[in-house]
Amino acid sequence: MKSSYLPVVLTLVLAAGCSRRITEVNASPLPVAPVAKAVRADLARQVVLTAEFRPYQEVDVHAKVAGYLKEIYVDIGDRVTYNQLLGVLEIPEMADDLQRAKAAKALSDANVIRATDELRRAESAHQLAHLSYTRLAEVIKQRPNLVAQQEIDDAEAGDSGSEAQVSAAQAALEAAKHQVAVSQADQQKIETLSDYARITAPFTGVITRRYADTGAMIQAGTASQTQAMPVVRISQDDVLRLVLPAPESIVPRIHLGDTLEVRVPTLNRSFHGKVQRFSEEVSLATRTMETEVDVPNPNLVLVPGMYAEVVVTIERRAGALAVPIEAVANDTVLVVTPDGVVEERQVKTGLETENQVEIVSGLHAGELVVVGGHARFRAGQRVQPKPAGA
Repeated sequence: MKSSYLPVVLTLVLAAGCSRRITEVNASPLPVAPVAKAVRADLARQVVLTAEFRPYQEVDVHAKVAGYLKEIYVDIGDRVTYNQLLGVLEIPEMADDLQRAKAAKALSDANVIRATDELRRAESAHQLAHLSYTRLAEVIKQRPNLVAQQEIDDAEAGDSGSEAQVSAAQAALEAAKHQVAVSQADQQKIETLSDYARITAPFTGVITRRYADTGAMIQAGTASQTQAMPVVRISQDDVLRLVLPAPESIVPRIHLGDTLEVRVPTLNRSFHGKVQRFSEEVSLATRTMETEVDVPNPNLVLVPGMYAEVVVTIERRAGALAVPIEAVANDTVLVVTPDGVVEERQVKTGLETENQVEIVSGLHAGELVVVGGHARFRAGQRVQPKPAGA
């Protein structure tokens, strides 16, 4: 009896084991697919150019006349305003030159007064001589033999001579007046040179270098290539310049007045600058165009010499349908349907940014696409979608 039940028991045990394995296989989890949703977004293709901040303007301040530095009122780091006094030169011989010029001007004024008196005297003498000659001429007309001819000739000669003296006196007066102008110009020149003994700031800025100390002999900086020692260096830093080497490919998209984002890694901040000028010429050596961006610096947080990254926007798309760039491979995307099935679609792409790509056709907003898993999934496969990066 017992042996007849043994095959039945073994059959039931084997059937139970097979059923358990089938249940375990059916209960195995689906593969997880990282997905992202196709959304509408504003896309922009950008180029990042690196540049170094420069002062808006910078100059070494020279003295216009030679002399000893009597006083210097500024040092490195001092902020100065336009026309502020920076230093004073001591030029003893210039005071003597000014005194001499004033004396020459006074002498010229005296010569004008004397020449004026001489002219008046000559005019009076000429008036008297001319009156005498006129009277004699009238008498001889009425009574021809009453006055001797010699007397008439003498009167006529006196009239002509006095007229010549008037002309000479007028010429002397004009010469004296011209001499006054020359003396006045000489005096003005000395006074102007005396004013140059005061060294002033050509613009508002900061002193970045001091070359001379009190008592130093300063030569006149009268030429652009002079070897004369400057007094100080001043930089304008309330506005800074960025000189960008714009590649030839983006030159047509650069316009005056464009506002650009300026990132400063040192400060971990971003600022805004405007394209104010460019050379309008592409360098044959580098195939770039020099472009200058002015960045306001009212709080003086930016320092010349800092590096900056300028973001130049090349192309924009507003409200474009976009997916992560890793979701597209060979113009195809893997779409996960609402029931969890992978579907391969051909798409047409448009603008591509650093992280996203525009989908022109082949996809609809809100659909889920597989991110970076084209080699692990295939069309028709069932998957468990999970947001990428979660």
